[in-house]
Amino acid sequence: MEWDRARIFLAVARSGQMLAAARILGLNHATVGRQLTALEEELQTKLLERHVNGCTLTSAGEALMASAEKVESEFLQLESALSGTIGAIRGTVRVGAPDGLGNYFLAAKLAELSARHSDLLIQLVPLPRTFSLSRREADIVITLDRPVQGNLIIQKLTDYTLSLYASEEYLRGKPPIRSEEDLKQHLFVTYVDDLIHTPSLDYGRELAASMPRRFECGSVVGQMEAVRAGNGIAILHDYAAKHVSNFRRILPHLQFVRSYWLISHPDTHRSHRVTEVRRHIAEAVNASKEQFCPWNEDARQAPELVDQA
Repeated sequence: MEWDRARIFLAVARSGQMLAAARILGLNHATVGRQLTALEEELQTKLLERHVNGCTLTSAGEALMASAEKVESEFLQLESALSGTIGAIRGTVRVGAPDGLGNYFLAAKLAELSARHSDLLIQLVPLPRTFSLSRREADIVITLDRPVQGNLIIQKLTDYTLSLYASEEYLRGKPPIRSEEDLKQHLFVTYVDDLIHTPSLDYGRELAASMPRRFECGSVVGQMEAVRAGNGIAILHDYAAKHVSNFRRILPHLQFVRSYWLISHPDTHRSHRVTEVRRHIAEAVNASKEQFCPWNEDARQAPELVDQA
């Protein structure tokens, strides 16, 4: 059995769609289909049930996937052993992160690393509601919650704080905001409730009674822009909002503390490129600790050591 065909099969099995697998692999959709058919003919068994909306694994496909992933892990370990002695970082590393951290911190830091290594491709993608490191949907993932199960390499990156912000234009000419009671007449720019995939994102619930008027936006960038345009008040990441010149922090006693966790799978963690990108992220965050908790000394903790769950 050719490894290239097995690699294509893995991509389809993980994504559930030939078109998605073709995009991931950089291949033509028809080529993916032909290679899968050739693999099934070679093994003389049906591996996938093909439907209009995607593919599902047969029992034989599930067995092949388990075996192919073991082979893939061996390749990754061998690659790490061979490339670990070489200074240059090569290959592709996909990093999944929340959009706040991704847009307002990681984009610049990871682009900086890419600029230094011509053979390194870093893909920064929004963190989906669910993800699978074992299925190689990402090589490195940053989450707001520490995973409690799974064979994972876990490191606490940092705590970070969020506060209430409004623009100077919005506050100009309005009565002073001295207490939560004063918030009732203001528009609350916040997240979309049914898109929250972790309780850690539900920091706005405490203000729901104080701010019944809402504009909901599923993107941190969108919330920032709505506040920048002078349309309301929002709970925003301090490390992002603090640097916007016309933003003013209001009711500073209302502060929310959350955490970021850096996660990778043991198989890909051994890869030289993943190790280096992960190290770069951890060092960049640690060097910018004061940005993440600018008004909270207690939250500026050193990152925890890498451990395994």
